[in-house]
Amino acid sequence: MEILEMSAVELGRKIKAREIGVLEATEAALAQIRALEPVLNCFVTVDEEGAKRQAARVQRQIDEGILRGPLAGVPMAVKDNMCLEGLPTTCSSKILENFVPPYTAEAVRKLVKGGAVVLGKTNMDEFAMGSTTETSAFGETKNPWDPGRVPGGSSGGSCAAVAANECFYALGSDTGGSIRQPSSFCGVTGIKPTYGTVSRYGLIAYGSSLDQIGPIARSVGDCAAVLEEIAFQDKKDSTSVRREDCDFTSALEDNVKGMRIGIPGDYLGEGLDGEVRAAVLSAAKELEEKGALVEEFDLSLVEYGIPAYYVIASAEASSNLSRFDGVKYGYRAKEYEGLHGMYKKSRSEGFGQEVKRRIMLGSFVLSSGYYDAYYLKALRTKALIKQAFDRAFTKYDVILGPTAPSTAPKLGELLSDPLKMYLGDIYTIAVNLAGLPGMSVPCGRDSKGMPIGLQLIGDCFKEKNIIRAGYAYECTRNHEMPDLARRQGQGMAGAAEGKVR
Repeated sequence: MEILEMSAVELGRKIKAREIGVLEATEAALAQIRALEPVLNCFVTVDEEGAKRQAARVQRQIDEGILRGPLAGVPMAVKDNMCLEGLPTTCSSKILENFVPPYTAEAVRKLVKGGAVVLGKTNMDEFAMGSTTETSAFGETKNPWDPGRVPGGSSGGSCAAVAANECFYALGSDTGGSIRQPSSFCGVTGIKPTYGTVSRYGLIAYGSSLDQIGPIARSVGDCAAVLEEIAFQDKKDSTSVRREDCDFTSALEDNVKGMRIGIPGDYLGEGLDGEVRAAVLSAAKELEEKGALVEEFDLSLVEYGIPAYYVIASAEASSNLSRFDGVKYGYRAKEYEGLHGMYKKSRSEGFGQEVKRRIMLGSFVLSSGYYDAYYLKALRTKALIKQAFDRAFTKYDVILGPTAPSTAPKLGELLSDPLKMYLGDIYTIAVNLAGLPGMSVPCGRDSKGMPIGLQLIGDCFKEKNIIRAGYAYECTRNHEMPDLARRQGQGMAGAAEGKVR
């Protein structure tokens, strides 16, 4: 088997067995990046020299018996809203184009300490605001299955890089489906953990009560192994939770006998593509044949999730992004008059259209005349959605449904219609509002050959249930990869200009 086709855990095993060298694996990934980046644009920054230095250091530590973890020596990538000391962290925005942080995000630091080789920072929707990775100031990322289509967002760069074999796994962040939806569009697996499971220290905030870092990989097993590495209580993050049950790989068993799985009827109605519906129900049937108890039920309140989410997320974004003012760091306008003029011009020139739209919406709903009518009402709706899930989990171990209402749309299709883009998050946002764990697993392809994602939702701190169900389903299928990745970029040599350091 080619190095690039191995799972992250399998590669880690072969590295420890001295069958493959860390530098050999790193150079294979870098060659794939050089070949495919001119087409896909998955990365904002590729740290080629830094990755090779890390590979040499990690190899020494493995040889000396210092590093023994399952992912030691495995090359990976980081979404560009997580700080990494010495490398630009831009959030794919002009306003942070030249920002180099003096510290590393805690989740990234944990992986590096365990022997991860960081290849670079992946492209994303600007400040994680978007569902297509088209709002990036550094150009759109393209879907490896069809470069004429979007990879999803906002973690589209991470998901496309994993799908294209440019890295073995990646970190993404999920505010309203930003790991799960692009995982669905790109045919990879992504987990959004329970809120508080992974430290947000060093993650540049969008919606602080919703954001959560999670893993993206080619298999459920890889995601479980990565989540095990990054889940811990961090004193630097006041929302971080102490957990005793972080042995997620123990749930990797092909056994769902007796597991109770509920399918919300609300998720199968109007707006859902017929091929997606058929693939999701087929997956449910396969789990039922393995011994799970599957039934449809009424979740309710689904239609209220989108307005509640966009009010709360935009409100928090307007507060979080107020720090980008051209004073302390980031972009500053060259010509302005007075302090307020500098604020206005720096933000007007530095922020993109989608970010400005959400800041304005957030400022509006927090204003004195509208706080009660919009923001407070959205918070009450959030509480009701959590109660609806609590009732559902008294009957079911896992909730199953589609990750997105359709497969990946064509480039430019949603940018001209923001409301349609927002409605595409209908199946994912409630998970963030309720702080629940969710996972997207590939469950087939449509007639155009584009991947379809199956979403599995668990109760708070019950990631093992969705991992167990996802792994059991995965055992019925073979991993597929885009032809673009399989060809390993033949005939497309040459690095994307300006990215490689």
